[in-house]
Amino acid sequence: MKLHEYQAKTIFAEHGIAIPRGRVADTKEQARDIAKELGGRVVVKAQVLVGGRGKAGGVKVADTPAAALKHAGEILGMQIKDLPVRKVLVDEAAAIKTEIYFGITNDRSARKPVMIASASGGIDIEEVAAQTPEKIIREHVDPFLGLRDYQLRHIASMIDLPREHWAAFAKIAHGLYNVYKNTDATLAEINPLVITEANQLVALDGKLVVDDNALYKHPELETLRDSDEETPAETEARIHGLSYVALDGEIGCMVNGAGLAMATMDIIQLYGGRPANFLDVGGGAGAEKVAAALRIILRDSKVKALLINIFGGITRCDEVARGVLTALETVGARLPMVVRLVGTNEEEGRKLLADAHMLTATSLADAAQKVVAAAGGAR
Repeated sequence: MKLHEYQAKTIFAEHGIAIPRGRVADTKEQARDIAKELGGRVVVKAQVLVGGRGKAGGVKVADTPAAALKHAGEILGMQIKDLPVRKVLVDEAAAIKTEIYFGITNDRSARKPVMIASASGGIDIEEVAAQTPEKIIREHVDPFLGLRDYQLRHIASMIDLPREHWAAFAKIAHGLYNVYKNTDATLAEINPLVITEANQLVALDGKLVVDDNALYKHPELETLRDSDEETPAETEARIHGLSYVALDGEIGCMVNGAGLAMATMDIIQLYGGRPANFLDVGGGAGAEKVAAALRIILRDSKVKALLINIFGGITRCDEVARGVLTALETVGARLPMVVRLVGTNEEEGRKLLADAHMLTATSLADAAQKVVAAAGGAR
């Protein structure tokens, strides 16, 4: 789950990280009033859960409250990468002397958190990583030992941070690591962390991505979710506990198990088709969950055929079959559909589908060939 900048920076501040004064606004009049309260130059920033706001015109500097009113009016309602801007953050503008990139994320290959820093901070950090990777400093953190001060001294020296800022940098680093750890984040990022003309270290921007699987431990974070940034399909999938990702193909997929779902998408492409989605109903999926999954898939106008691939271990095949039939009654779609049921109660499940005159398959290769042909995309 991604948090907005203003939400992330509020959490940063709670962990001792210095941020600019500012507040979020829903209207241009509120933005003007906040600018008046701050009493100086401000930055009006679009609050959307995508990058590239500055290049899209979603970040503007205002010298007066009237200018803040004008800029907020231009930014609110604009689309950035197909997402509407409904809020702006009005922050006091900082006189920047130096920009630094600083963040912590998961390194799956090392099975440890990794702290990342670069003296080349700012909006083009991805280009820095691609073109001059030697400018990116990485320091792994042993989760049993935690972040050590010698590691921070190493990072500070490698990014040529003036020694007078090392103590403040250590405080910010420990704060960011605690944010990462305490929220079960997959990414906690400050870009840029700046040295101001007043010689202060300040987090001008913040990004926080929380592991969805850990949200049950953080109900206070769940309340920060912005459902407006999700598609209706993503929202419904989350409510029903489904893992769903929309793709560009024409063959809908409903599978139990992430590995089997990936294999299903691969074999569809092997036989000349393109998957329209990744959808894992998980283990133990009952009729209601299966019905919800089918409703999500069948609402996609690009879908020309549907493949249901269930290996019934925990999940009972007859429950899946009932869910399929229930969904078809409620959704009303009549697309070509191929069902492969293998495992617990597979005979009962196949009988239910056969009685409804549905096409079944016993092998994955057979199912893939049939659904690709049904979608009109066979080689």
